[in-house]
Amino acid sequence: MQQENKMGVMPVNRLIITMSLPMIVSMLVTALYNIVDSIFVAKIGEKALTAVSLSFPIQNLMIAISTGTGVGINALLSMNLGRKDFKAVGKVASNGLFLAACSSLLFIVFGLLFTPVFFQSQTSDPEIIQYGCEYLQICSIMCFGLFLQITNDRILQATGKTIYTMFTQGTGAVINLILDPIMIFGLLGCPAMGVAGAAWATVIGQIAGMFLSIYFNVTKNHEVKLDVRHFRPHFQTIRSIYAIGVPSIIMASIVSVMNFGMNRILMGFTSTAIAVFGVYIKLNSFVFMPVFGLNNGMIPIVSYNFGAENRLRIKRTIILCILYATGIMTLGFIIFQIFPETLLSFFNASPEMIKIGIPALRIISISFLTAGFGIVSGSVFQALGRGVLSMNVSLIRQLTVLLPAAWLLSKTGNLNLVWLAFPLADVAAVILCTIFLRKTYDKQIRPLPEGKPA
Repeated sequence: MQQENKMGVMPVNRLIITMSLPMIVSMLVTALYNIVDSIFVAKIGEKALTAVSLSFPIQNLMIAISTGTGVGINALLSMNLGRKDFKAVGKVASNGLFLAACSSLLFIVFGLLFTPVFFQSQTSDPEIIQYGCEYLQICSIMCFGLFLQITNDRILQATGKTIYTMFTQGTGAVINLILDPIMIFGLLGCPAMGVAGAAWATVIGQIAGMFLSIYFNVTKNHEVKLDVRHFRPHFQTIRSIYAIGVPSIIMASIVSVMNFGMNRILMGFTSTAIAVFGVYIKLNSFVFMPVFGLNNGMIPIVSYNFGAENRLRIKRTIILCILYATGIMTLGFIIFQIFPETLLSFFNASPEMIKIGIPALRIISISFLTAGFGIVSGSVFQALGRGVLSMNVSLIRQLTVLLPAAWLLSKTGNLNLVWLAFPLADVAAVILCTIFLRKTYDKQIRPLPEGKPA
């Protein structure tokens, strides 16, 4: 007899905290090492920081594919756990790992063949291109650590064992933090490698996290039986994973398109504006990562209780997560409004960068006030197998509203107006999320039995 999973019986507020807190901690550590990584790179020079900022669309695309596939794995695993179909659980996990290996091969090919073309499409500055190629080639060719760690972490999350993901992500982040100054500046007998050192520190941390996550799945995750027979592709399982995961992949990949487009728009003003935008992305991760950690805890709870047909627990989970996410984002907004110069000074900011960055951080962070609701709503859609709704919101927000608005506002010649595109896009996203969430609740959640008390 399999014991009832805690996602079906533990009080919801305690369950959310238990599931999410380890991931929030690990994601805060991850956000910290992303920021510290850029702080060290900024000490090389502003062009090095610009090159790393230009690398972000490809790095984000890798994360988009791995986490998007992970959303499909996570939701499908949790639903099958709720139905007590443990054979299907093992099949989903094994095929998920197979997909992670295949995805990493795509970016290895990109790193070997197409990195110079990518940077040449954004800038003609040979120094920025050289820095960018050194950094991105290493991150792409060694990306298997990223893909396999994220997939194994999602399998742990799907069964409620989120405490272990705190260790896997935290270990990788700490290793990165330690190696960054050693490999960038050549300490303790290591040769000074500059931006290449930052890349090596990143991938070594990812590979360490990968090995640890594999170990935890094999030794601690007894609800998931990894069968070597299932590492051969089972197309029905893969189709089910991607039915949930592809909209999430597209949604996250849109960030890469948006970032690439914004870099092109900002280059029309100055490369310093790109550096400021890159710094903003690093800084906002410290605000958004806790919300993503909250969502990673919420998705298996909603999926499990949807599979177990418990309306009360689903409803309470959604309400509490919206409240928590909005509180986190409001705190981030206050910090960005009060301390923008302090935040920029961490990145060795030049006077021009300070001048551009202070209004940029204050204007863009207005969007934080509504972002929490939108992020949680999108995760609810994913948890219920309706990721296409999240995809539609992201498409409209970033490609239909944000980029066209930024391009039009750039025609005024006033850089500060360009940043207004972000809060404008988030207003549109909130309206859409409200409509979609109401329809999803009426169609999928309201018809369920009330279930056990939440």
